[in-house]
Amino acid sequence: MLRNTLLKRHSVLPGFDLALGFVLLYISLIVLVPLSAAFLKTFTLTWQQFLDATTSPRVMASYRLTFGASFLAALLNAVFGLVVAWVLVRYTFPFKRVVDAMVDLPFALPTAVAGIALTAIWSHNGILGQWLPFKVSFTPLGVWVALVFIGLPFVVRTVQPVLEDVNRELEEAAATLGADRLQTFTKVIFPIVLPALLTGFALAFARALGEYGSVIFIAGNMPMVSEITPLLIITKLEQYDYAGATAIAVVMLVAAFALLLVINLLQSWARRRQGGLA
Repeated sequence: MLRNTLLKRHSVLPGFDLALGFVLLYISLIVLVPLSAAFLKTFTLTWQQFLDATTSPRVMASYRLTFGASFLAALLNAVFGLVVAWVLVRYTFPFKRVVDAMVDLPFALPTAVAGIALTAIWSHNGILGQWLPFKVSFTPLGVWVALVFIGLPFVVRTVQPVLEDVNRELEEAAATLGADRLQTFTKVIFPIVLPALLTGFALAFARALGEYGSVIFIAGNMPMVSEITPLLIITKLEQYDYAGATAIAVVMLVAAFALLLVINLLQSWARRRQGGLA
């Protein structure tokens, strides 16, 4: 009886047991086994060796840059991604489909190509960089620019479907009750899109944490200044320090999981609050 309850079929089509087994096997091979291998390799270190590998000044500087730039990039994308999604959903203008397709460009563009293009644009003699009184390429600011570039589509494509499904009658009802445009947006529309916006922020943040290809070209990769953690992991692998590389990877993994857990809790709170308001 308990087994039938746990394995309750939610489809009239047969093959639930086989499909579930295939899903578990696939996820194990693609996700669980590689992550377990990283932890197992790290366990070959003593606690002191683990601390030395993960808390050296060079590693700590890479943590600050990677997590700080990723958070700020995701935060900016959350703001402007919402604006871009709003414009694409609510307005009609020439070449709208072209603009909509350009949002997905960071998805399709190879990361190395993106890094080279951004470096050429923002270097001191680049198209945009030559007009700036400060350097962008080969600085931490360049890292942030690259992370903004690769993270924008996650927010736009997450928020856009929710905005399309917003009932216009809610806005008309708010206007009838005397709400102005700002009140309508903050009290009616924003609570509806907030869970999707947090999801887009989380996706952009997670994507930025692991970004490598587009960053190494524009960062300059100077230790203690513009060196990201993924590059430091690659450096240790090239030095055959596999345990040290996996130790840093485990720290990144645990920190990313913790931050994503916090964001998921915020999403749940936003949905409960939205349900309470409804």
